[in-house]
Amino acid sequence: MKRISISILLLLVTGSALMLSCNSQNETVAVNSKGVPMDSMVKHGEYLVTIMGCDDCHTPKVFGPKGPELDMAKRLSGHPSEIPVGQVHKEDLKTWVLFNHLTTAYVGPWGTSFAANLTSDETGVGNWTEKQFLKAMREGKYKGIENSRPMLPPMPWQNFSKATDDDLKAIFAYLKSTKPVHNLVPAPIPPTHLADADIEPK
Repeated sequence: MKRISISILLLLVTGSALMLSCNSQNETVAVNSKGVPMDSMVKHGEYLVTIMGCDDCHTPKVFGPKGPELDMAKRLSGHPSEIPVGQVHKEDLKTWVLFNHLTTAYVGPWGTSFAANLTSDETGVGNWTEKQFLKAMREGKYKGIENSRPMLPPMPWQNFSKATDDDLKAIFAYLKSTKPVHNLVPAPIPPTHLADADIEPK
């Protein structure tokens, strides 16, 4: 009787070990080229995006009892396309740089610039490659395209260009994991067109 019980126990243990072995072989964990799990990269990227202040410009704001607060439903979606900027007096730009109330649009000697959509939507970075993102951060090229215009102030790409490749890749991994928010950000307005642009409040 004892021999039968021991045999059954051995069969159960062996079967369990085989099942665990099969399951572990079937479960694959996505890793990057250096073998770092992608979920770790995404978490590190989110941490960097948070402490580097990306929300300050790229996330629209809502107004609560304590003033402007991040609109997390539209996190990192850039300047809302449906919100026009206010009237600008070119004379003010000799001594001022102006931000709108959402801190997503800016006016200065360079003209008017708008915070980009950084979400995973096609109107954001959804169609970008990692190579494009690194080029944008390293060289300040719009969308990371070789012959594109430079990224405009107040985007501090010169600071971000000092980040390691691993940090920039983690940021990109996080951005590609974000909830897509469809928002086609307006094109910049050059300084020569400020007087002619439709910048009156609607």
